Amino acid sequence: MVLQHSTTHTYSHPFPTVTLAYFLRYSSPRLNPFATHVLSTDTISSHVDPETQRLHTTRIHLKKSRMPGAVYKLLPTSMTGGGSGDKSSYVLETSIVDIREGWMSTESRNLNFTGVLSVIERQHFAIPTNRGITSETDVTTTVDFRSKIGEKLRDKFGQAQAQSDGWFFSGWGAKRIGSTIESLASNKTQDQLGKSRDGMRLVLERIRNTGMIGVLETLRRERQIQA
Repeated sequence: MVLQHSTTHTYSHPFPTVTLAYFLRYSSPRLNPFATHVLSTDTISSHVDPETQRLHTTRIHLKKSRMPGAVYKLLPTSMTGGGSGDKSSYVLETSIVDIREGWMSTESRNLNFTGVLSVIERQHFAIPTNRGITSETDVTTTVDFRSKIGEKLRDKFGQAQAQSDGWFFSGWGAKRIGSTIESLASNKTQDQLGKSRDGMRLVLERIRNTGMIGVLETLRRERQIQA
C-alpha cells in the first residue's frame, strides 16, 4: 500500500531566485532557522547536460530522524535499535533545473529505515506561464509513504517472536500495521511541509533584501569562522 500527500504553493519570487533558495535552504541555520534538523549536506555530483543545458545535481543530507516517535513505540526494539526515536537518517536528493524552460524537478528519499517506512518527496517548480506572471513561482509537492513493516515482521520474527516483544502481530495484520505507520508519517509531514515553506520564504526574503552576493558573502564569512 502507498499513501500519498500532495500540496500546491506559490512563491512571490521569480523562478531563478526560488531555485537558488532551494539549493541554499540547508546552508546555515542562521539563514534558515527551520532547518536546524539538517546536520550536514554534501554534493555528490553536479553537471550540465551539453545537449539539454539542464543542471543535474545529486546531494546527500544527514538529518535528525523525522520518523514519528509513535512509530518507534509501535515497533519491537529489535527492529528500531531501541531509543526514543532521536536518531539520524540520510536523505538522497536529486534535482534537474531547466533555466531556459523555467522549471525544476526534485526528488528526495530516505536511505535509512526503509524497511520500516519509505518516504519519497517530489517537487516541481515552474514559472506560471498560464497566468503570464514571471515574478512568481508555482510548486507542487507530492509525498509518497510506503511501509512494508508488516511483511518484514512476519518473515523475520514470526508471530511468536512478535508477541514476545509486547504487541500482537496477529491482531493487527500486516496491512493494518503498514497503514498505521504511513498515516502517522503523513500527519507529521503536513506540519513539516509548512515549516519547509516558511524556511524557503525566509531564505527568499534575505536574498531579496541583501542580494545574492550578500547572502553568499554571509555564508562564506560564517564558514571561515567555523573553520
